[in-house]
Amino acid sequence: MSAPLVVSLPHRLGREEAIRRLKEGLTRAASSVPVLKVDEERWEEDRMIFRVRALGQAVSGHVDVADDHVRVEVMLPWLLQRFAQAAQAAIKNRGNLLLTKRS
Repeated sequence: MSAPLVVSLPHRLGREEAIRRLKEGLTRAASSVPVLKVDEERWEEDRMIFRVRALGQAVSGHVDVADDHVRVEVMLPWLLQRFAQAAQAAIKNRGNLLLTKRS
């Protein structure tokens, strides 16, 4: 098994606001990516556990929300390992959009 893909996203929202935005964001983000389908999204306190399907492959992971950052850890199946850099960039981009403080 390969090492997980880990992305850390700093924010200034506080834990509760970051969780609120993330709860709204996964399904919305998945709907904008035609090859991505959310199979599971479950919250356990400050951790979201998820399973999505991309290109017919199951991808699982979790998101830990802290007061000043969000840590995303994703286990990619070997068939999707070649897309790890693109996945990391997409997670950073979408995450920053969700966690950027709006005036």
